[in-house]
Amino acid sequence: MNSQTLFYIIIAIIVLDFIIDKVLDALNAKHFKDPVPQKLQDVYDEEAYKKSQNYKATNYRFGLWSSSVSILTTLAFLIFGGFEYVDQWARNFSDHPIVIALIFFGIIMLASQLVSLPFSYYRTFVIEERFGFNKTSKGTFILDKLKGLLMGAIVGGGLMALIIWIYQLTQERFWLYAWGVIALFSIIMNMFYSKLIVPLFNKQSPLEDGPLREKISEYAQSVGFQLDNIFVIDGSKRSTKANAYFSGFGSQKRVTLYDTLVKDLEDDEIVAVLAHEVGHYKKQHIIFNLIASLLLTGATLFILSIFISNPLLSHALGVSIPSFHVGLVAFGLLYAPISELTSLVMNHFSRAFEYQADNYAKNTYKAAPLISGLKKLSKNSLSNLTPHPAYVWVHYSHPTLLQRVTNLNDV
Repeated sequence: MNSQTLFYIIIAIIVLDFIIDKVLDALNAKHFKDPVPQKLQDVYDEEAYKKSQNYKATNYRFGLWSSSVSILTTLAFLIFGGFEYVDQWARNFSDHPIVIALIFFGIIMLASQLVSLPFSYYRTFVIEERFGFNKTSKGTFILDKLKGLLMGAIVGGGLMALIIWIYQLTQERFWLYAWGVIALFSIIMNMFYSKLIVPLFNKQSPLEDGPLREKISEYAQSVGFQLDNIFVIDGSKRSTKANAYFSGFGSQKRVTLYDTLVKDLEDDEIVAVLAHEVGHYKKQHIIFNLIASLLLTGATLFILSIFISNPLLSHALGVSIPSFHVGLVAFGLLYAPISELTSLVMNHFSRAFEYQADNYAKNTYKAAPLISGLKKLSKNSLSNLTPHPAYVWVHYSHPTLLQRVTNLNDV
């Protein structure tokens, strides 16, 4: 196989992925006007359902435009030798492989942010604003982007530099050491994400003493779950949409509730949502996901180690001087179909785990407040109640609201 053939394979993968994605989007869009299922009749009144349909249709049209611009930009960059130009420009500043790679990825990341910035702005300040979700100020929007770029440069750049350094020292065995580094980083992030990253973007405060905290503590004690760290995050700073999540292990485990969740749901509904999150912990889902992620990372790095030294990867992107960083980009593009398959498998497990966590909440607390809480969250975020099954199978990490309600109502 020559570099020209590999180039066409990369183009075909990008185009095919785009076509499949758009076909799924179109199939899903055909269900936007379906009648609300009988079990979900109490989620929307007629006016709210029309608003949700309009929201879905607006996002669908916006997605067509933004994704079309994205693929056209990517294809143009590939066809007109963009990677060669950026690589040569980076080499004007240094001869050191790590410095060249950092400049190369820095330019690519910055260019990507510039292309996506107008779409991100439009989604936030036009679409989300029109439907009453946006609470982000322009200052916060800009600051978030700058913080994201800085974090990408420091964390992403640091990891990239370390991995390239490991590759230079160990060559074909680099995948083992790189795997160890990424595994350690992943565990640290799982343990301390809420302490290290979240404060850069949001304020967190311990849940105040009162009826809600008492109910949460009472439930936690009833299932033998030590939970001292319960925090409320100022999600309303950016959006009216609500969420809750579990993070950390052992003494570092904590539950974070969005202030919008505390505002929108009754105490019993919040405890039920929390019981669902405890179910994930009790059923070892967090550990499973971490181990699965690490195993997939190890397998990917091993496959990468087989091909990364082949100059064909760099030449396929039109780059004359073979390098680790350009080979990494080519490998990522070629590996995309495998990533899609692993994503399908992980989504399947994730949906199964959601049922298990729901059942845990039903068995250790109550089903009714979880059902009503899920319905409120769906209503307040104008969720799609009638997605196409194929779209759910490919993209959803959670069962649909109808599937969850049906499961929770089963004896």
